[in-house]
Amino acid sequence: MKIVRANIEATIDDPSPLLYTQEKTAEADDMANAEHMGIIQQGVKAWNEWREKHPEATPDLSFANLNGAHLSFVNFDNTNLSFADLSFAVLSDASLRNADFTDALLNQANLNDANLNNAHLNGANLSRATFNQATLSFANLSFIKFENADLSSANLSNVDLSNANFYNTNLIDATLSGANFANARVARTIFGDVDLREAKGLESIKHEGPSTIGIDTLMRSKGDIPASFLKGAGVSDELIEYAKSLVGRAIEYYTCFISYSSQDHAFVKRLHADLQNEGVRCWFAPEDMKIGDKIRRSIDESIRLYDKLLLVLSEYSIFSQWVEHEVEMALAKERNTKHTVLFPIRVDNAILVMNQDGWPAEVCHTRNIGNFEHWKNHDHYQNSFQRLLRDLQSGKTSKGE
Repeated sequence: MKIVRANIEATIDDPSPLLYTQEKTAEADDMANAEHMGIIQQGVKAWNEWREKHPEATPDLSFANLNGAHLSFVNFDNTNLSFADLSFAVLSDASLRNADFTDALLNQANLNDANLNNAHLNGANLSRATFNQATLSFANLSFIKFENADLSSANLSNVDLSNANFYNTNLIDATLSGANFANARVARTIFGDVDLREAKGLESIKHEGPSTIGIDTLMRSKGDIPASFLKGAGVSDELIEYAKSLVGRAIEYYTCFISYSSQDHAFVKRLHADLQNEGVRCWFAPEDMKIGDKIRRSIDESIRLYDKLLLVLSEYSIFSQWVEHEVEMALAKERNTKHTVLFPIRVDNAILVMNQDGWPAEVCHTRNIGNFEHWKNHDHYQNSFQRLLRDLQSGKTSKGE
């Protein structure tokens, strides 16, 4: 059967993808719908507008050649992309819920921040693809090839990963609650800063080489990791015994990122020092930013890696775009992890008396805010500080006084 496939290519003068046709021979019963291919040819904006006008449509882009296509923010929900070639495609921030990627080529595709909830990827090739902060909850990823893929900070909760190939795959900070690793193959896989307590099938993983198990993973998992999995990954007997000693032991405090306005530096510097002295690992930009760091990227990474965001509210911070960005990231992390991340405290009463909308209003109406308004008074500061320590230890905020 002779098939004419649509193909996307970028030109030097116009970096947006252009469509042309290329004749190829293949055996198949179905092809991409010509109308749908014509719409995607017009670009993501035209495609998304068409989806909004025709919510009942089930797009068919099966067998389409979208190699290298720029498709950021595209709406491919419920779209048939089976056997499609999406190698090197940019699908960052795309909505791919319930999409069918059966036997699709996604090698080296960019799926950062994409939503693949309930997507079907049976037989898809995801080698060297990036899924940083992507959501793949309840997706079927069995028998998937993840060689050299980046799944850092991805949400893989309740995902079927059975028989998948994780050679040299980055799983740092991934959410693995309920993920099924039965008979998966690993080698040089990075299990860094992940909680493996609720991951399934770890005992049946096939270790075809050593993998990296971070100390942070042992701590987050409280040592509750099958010894057979740790041995297969190459962890020493001494470290396995240490991991066993962590079972049932509560971590005393969470790690914190402090979000604040530079106008409140004096207070934050004192708070940071006192938290460090109490064994609370915390980060704030002036103290911890490395020379040459790209500021926004470094802060974003810190918020992802640290457990809690300690928000210092003042007449200055509630108008700070930096603080707004940091709060939005923390709220997004709360939605993904289902745990309290944002811990607000105030150094004045601006949040209480000013008419606010957006994130300040949400924080004011939905959170208990610690009161450090009289922080220069030693006794008041110490009382507020001790309450804050209790909150960080319990993971809940108490009513400020």
